[in-house]
Formats: sequence, structure tokens, C-alpha cells
Amino acid sequence: HKEYRRQRQMCIRDSYNKWSSYVPEKDGVMIAYASIYGNTKKAAELLYDKLKAKNVDVIITDLARCDMSKAISDAFAYGKLVLATPTYNADVFPFMRTFIEGLTERNYQKRTVAFIENGAWAPMAAKVMAGMFEKSKELNILDKTVKITCALNDASVAQIDELANDCLLYTSDAADDT
Repeated sequence: HKEYRRQRQMCIRDSYNKWSSYVPEKDGVMIAYASIYGNTKKAAELLYDKLKAKNVDVIITDLARCDMSKAISDAFAYGKLVLATPTYNADVFPFMRTFIEGLTERNYQKRTVAFIENGAWAPMAAKVMAGMFEKSKELNILDKTVKITCALNDASVAQIDELANDCLLYTSDAADDT
């Protein structure tokens, strides 16, 4: 019993040290999306499939249909986060807004973040999301945004290919692969 308690205490201490210093637990990718007509979902699923094919530890979450607290917890566990949403009334879809607010309220930091935006005209989702993270510390927000005009086309598929490759480049040195 003594050895078990000692190992358990070490595990708890290690977890506390990671969580209190905002170090990602996994060097993988979380894709969180909100979709109105299914086209943003298709883009998120395409990225998921491409990352899985490259043997990346990746999860995907539909923010309109998930437990938001679980989604926020998952975002803190992974070193990279891809957010995909349509522009909605010159803003982001409400579920995405709630998700990002949940992250920033909890001091989301020390991660790499990328955006996929969808919009027929005047897409602004990426700009809005980047603005929501302005006060976050030590976030590496990728310069390239995947832009979808209503539905996937050859250009946006090529951008998703680039994003999948970029997700491989930006590894989290602090993440523990165990």
C-alpha cells in the first residue's frame, strides 16, 4: 500500500505541475468546429482525416453538440488547437464564441492555434477569433487561415493540406508524449 500511495502522490504532483504551468499534456491537435449547413464540418473532418493519415494524435469536436466543459478540458490537454467556424452576423457562430470565452476565462496559453473560416461574403471569423485571443499569453497563432467560400473547393482543400503539414511543424516542446 505504501508504494501505491507514493506513486499516486507523484502522479498527482506531476499533474498539478503541468496544469498550474499550463503545459499541454499531449503533443497532438484538437479540432473544434461549429457548422451551420455542414460545409465547415466537412472542412474540419477533412483536416482530421489528413492528420490521422499522418499518425497525429488528433480529436475533433462539434461545439454545437458536445459537453462544452469537456471540449474546454480537451483544448487544454492538446498542444495545438484548430478552430473552424462560419462568419455569423459579422461575428463567429455562437457556440464557437462560448468555447473561446471559456478558454480565455481560464487563461488559455502556451499553445499553437490555427483558424478555418467560412463565409460567402465578408468572412470575418478568423479576425474575430484572433481578437478574442489578444490578451492570451504565449499563443502562437498561425498566420495562414484556411478560407472557405461556402463549400470546399480546390483552393480550400489545398489550404487544408498546408494546415495539416503546419500542424506537424509546430510541436509543443513542453508536451509529454507519455
